[in-house]
Amino acid sequence: MIEDFTTRHYPFLGCFNFRDIGGYPAQDGRLIRPGQYFRAGRQDRMTQEDLSKLNLLGIRTQIDLRKPSEIKDQGRGPLETLGASYHHIAIIPEGGSDRLSQLVGDTGISGKRYLGYLEFGSETWVEMFDIFANPESQPILLNCTAGKDRTGVATAFLLSVLGVHRVLIEEDYKLTNRDLERQADFIEKTSGFPEGMNRQQMMKAAGVPEKALSDFLDGLQDRWGGAIGYLRSIGITEQTLAAVRQAFLE
Repeated sequence: MIEDFTTRHYPFLGCFNFRDIGGYPAQDGRLIRPGQYFRAGRQDRMTQEDLSKLNLLGIRTQIDLRKPSEIKDQGRGPLETLGASYHHIAIIPEGGSDRLSQLVGDTGISGKRYLGYLEFGSETWVEMFDIFANPESQPILLNCTAGKDRTGVATAFLLSVLGVHRVLIEEDYKLTNRDLERQADFIEKTSGFPEGMNRQQMMKAAGVPEKALSDFLDGLQDRWGGAIGYLRSIGITEQTLAAVRQAFLE
């Protein structure tokens, strides 16, 4: 169990699932440096108070994992105006959700569906780790719409490279479920719940299943010998992996 949720979580009024991976124990007894990697959902609904607090984090790089249609609908968010460089790396391409359903069936959020992300090609992961390996890119914010599925998979890859224990990687993923009440309150007060969806259904859709990331990591282990084995198989070099560790670990 991760006991410091309130320390690593940033309860912005108009942005949810925003938290820091800093402080986790990693390779060779080292710790992940705090304030260098944030994972989050969409930021376009942030208030002026939120923006003032966001600016204090000094984020230099935004990695946006959303599809083009999501960005068109939601906007990029405020980070570019605060001086961050913007990188669009779509984990699921336009039309990819239908393709995922064809590949893995209508599983909903699941480890099998997460493994399906890898069927869209390796370029996204190579580009992402090139950014991770550059210390001048930090602090980094990585986001998708909800900050849980695409962001969760990408963060699991990074934590694996940094040598974080698998149990802790899975616990970090499940922290998403700690911010659901706030999201439900926000949606109910602003846009209202989607038609035909009540509060509990909305919260379930916004949360993550207990075993999804575990099943994803099992799939990586069975096919590639683990997350690092997959990254090596797509051409990410030992030099890049070492540079990522150097960039993020104390």
